[in-house]
Amino acid sequence: MLMNCELNCTRRNSCQSKTVDGLAKTYFPMQDLAHGEYEWKDPETEDEVVNITYIDKNGNKIPIRGKVGDNVLYLAHRYGIEMEGACEASLACTTCHVYVLGDFLEKLPPPEEKEDDLLDMAPFLKENSRLGCQIILKKEYEGMELQLPQATRNFYVDGHKPSH
Repeated sequence: MLMNCELNCTRRNSCQSKTVDGLAKTYFPMQDLAHGEYEWKDPETEDEVVNITYIDKNGNKIPIRGKVGDNVLYLAHRYGIEMEGACEASLACTTCHVYVLGDFLEKLPPPEEKEDDLLDMAPFLKENSRLGCQIILKKEYEGMELQLPQATRNFYVDGHKPSH
């Protein structure tokens, strides 16, 4: 799993592995936080704020005040939005599948081959499908809307719902 994480982090150019208290953890050097912890921090300045909206399975719009650098999977966890993320962003499942609405799909970097391969297995796949764990907020994503599909499927631990 650490190798997978290192590959994902290298691609994002944002984190590294460290040993702390005898445990190997993956950290963001600029924040010195483990995966998912950065998203629990509020923006320090208004220049960092990126407002996005999640649309849940019932069509409810949930506006969220995120910040530059937030991973939309972990940001969803912070605010109790039902985006599972069973593999914890290691690109091993499709439970963070989202639809990127409007012209924001063109603003995102293109998916890498591994994400494309996983999306091919996602139920309810559409042209605007992406994995939420691969979307890292930038200022240019201000106003982005992400819609959750009606269902997801965890191919690795079906039936298991991790707690965050």
